[in-house]
Amino acid sequence: QLQLVESGGGSVQPGGSLRLSCTASGVALDDYGVGWFRQAPGKEREGVSCINNNDGSTYYTDSVKGRFTIIGDNARRTVYLQMDSLRPEDTGTYYCAAVSSVFLDGPYSTSNPCRDSDFDPFGRWGQGTQVTVSS
Repeated sequence: QLQLVESGGGSVQPGGSLRLSCTASGVALDDYGVGWFRQAPGKEREGVSCINNNDGSTYYTDSVKGRFTIIGDNARRTVYLQMDSLRPEDTGTYYCAAVSSVFLDGPYSTSNPCRDSDFDPFGRWGQGTQVTVSS
């Protein structure tokens, strides 16, 4: 049974960096899509970045382009989100999710972004890790 655990969150000043980890147990993620989502208090959950491990395609929401990088490890057990030049508006609880790529509609792209609905009802979600960016 696939389970996901996020780690790496914390408090950082604006301009700082964090590296989040999403580690899978039970199933390797070779043919999975993996996404990072975040939710700030009182706001809707939004997609941040996704990677399709089947074809290597990636997606970034406009607000994080050039600052965040999604990276998979060689064992296909962990997906990282490297976050640089952090801003206060990046604050929130970050969740990772994974779903078999057979449920994805082709490679990720600007015209084919990842959506949280891609990971429901067949995907799995982690418990989240808190990121706080403040002076």
